[in-house]
Amino acid sequence: MHTWLYTGRLALLAAALACAPLGAQQQATAPAPPPAANPADVASPEAIVTALYDVISGPAAQARDWNRMRSLYRPDARLSLVQRGPAGQERLHSLGVEDFIRLVGPGYQTGAGFWERELGHRIDRFGSVAHVFSAYETRRAAADGPVAERGINSIQLVHYEGRWWVTNLVFDGETPANPIPPEYLAPANQ
Repeated sequence: MHTWLYTGRLALLAAALACAPLGAQQQATAPAPPPAANPADVASPEAIVTALYDVISGPAAQARDWNRMRSLYRPDARLSLVQRGPAGQERLHSLGVEDFIRLVGPGYQTGAGFWERELGHRIDRFGSVAHVFSAYETRRAAADGPVAERGINSIQLVHYEGRWWVTNLVFDGETPANPIPPEYLAPANQ
C-alpha cells in the first residue's frame, strides 16, 4: 500500500483495485437512494463540479464527507479510468460510487493528503444534459504543495428532478505524450 504515499489520483484508485480481490471488482454494490444534496452543490454544472473537487480533497487523517459525495451522483453512476501499465497495456476500471468509496476511502485515511483543484473547464449543454471537460491538478503534501499530477475529468451531468446529477465520470492523467490541450486550461467557459 506504499503507492498511497507517492502516487496521485490515478494511483489511489489503481492501488485499491490491485489489492482488491477480483470478485470484489466485478461485483457491484446495489445502488441505494442517495442522501439529500445541499441545493447549492447541485444548482448548476459549475456548482456540482466544484463540489466534486471539494469532497475528495483534504489531509490524510481527515474523513471525507462520503454522504455529500453520494448526494452528487445518480445511484447508478459510474466512475471510470484507463490504467496504463509499464509496457503500455491498458486496463479499464469502472466502479459504482459505493465501490469507489469502499476501495479508495481507506487510502485517504492512511496515505498522504490529497487535494485536487480545477484548472479550467469547458461545458457543452443541450437541454437537460451537460458534458464537462474539467482539467485538474492534484497535490499530496499540502493544499499548496507541489503538483503531483494533472489530467482531465470527463463528467456527464443530467438535470433531473429539479437539480443536476453526475451520471458518469471518466478521468485520465496527463503524460508527456498526452498533454492537456490549452483550451481546457483557459478560464472556464459557458
